[in-house]
Amino acid sequence: MTRVRTLLASALSTATLLTTSACLGAAEGAPHAPIVPASSAAPSAHASSAAGSALTDAQAHDALITDTDLGGSWVPTRGAATWRDGLLKAKTSVAECRRLLDALYADEILGAPARAVTGLDDTDADAQLRYQISAQSPAAVDSWLAWLSTMPQKCARFTATSTTGAVLDVQVSDEALPEVGDARQGLRVTVTAVTGPEGQTLDGDPATLSLDVAAVRVGPDAFALTNGGMGDVPNDATQAAVQLGAQRLTEIRKQGRAQV
Repeated sequence: MTRVRTLLASALSTATLLTTSACLGAAEGAPHAPIVPASSAAPSAHASSAAGSALTDAQAHDALITDTDLGGSWVPTRGAATWRDGLLKAKTSVAECRRLLDALYADEILGAPARAVTGLDDTDADAQLRYQISAQSPAAVDSWLAWLSTMPQKCARFTATSTTGAVLDVQVSDEALPEVGDARQGLRVTVTAVTGPEGQTLDGDPATLSLDVAAVRVGPDAFALTNGGMGDVPNDATQAAVQLGAQRLTEIRKQGRAQV
């Protein structure tokens, strides 16, 4: 039993972090096919630019939030948390729920690699926040937001299997977000390992990942974020990042118009 617990702890420990380059690789180089909602009429998931965007690439980077915005114990990321591979890299027989897991693991909440992305770590709560400016067109963003809104019904609770063979209990519910932007969707995803590798029985309390997911369109541009960690991750950083993100996009667009 001790060996099983040790193996699971090794796979899920948030104290152990990969290199910073691996953090970007998890978002941009993950081995997944383009993720397209079955009912979506969105263009190719890997569009190279944001069609109709009001931002230049430089402005997209300027629109990212920083650790100083969140304050407290937040710092620039030290690398990708190992729970990404331990609990998000998983499969399920339910097609729509598999798309959700793939989107979370690939860090493509709005269906395409980001134009600009940053990672922040909360050193007190051992949480990690991934924040990105979307590369999708407004129509594609709205399509993805509509798809995300169906997840609490279609994937309220399902079973998945990790790459190590651990059985996972996944629950998805709506998450209230600040009333900002033109369209938005929030989710709360919890992933609990109910067995060890290869289905072996655990000898202690199950490990649980709590993950906030938020996506917001502000005019022709949009941003998305995940904020997660092991145990009960405080939601205040998610709410603050959504509020700040919408304000930042609005301000940078205004600055851009003033310079024209």
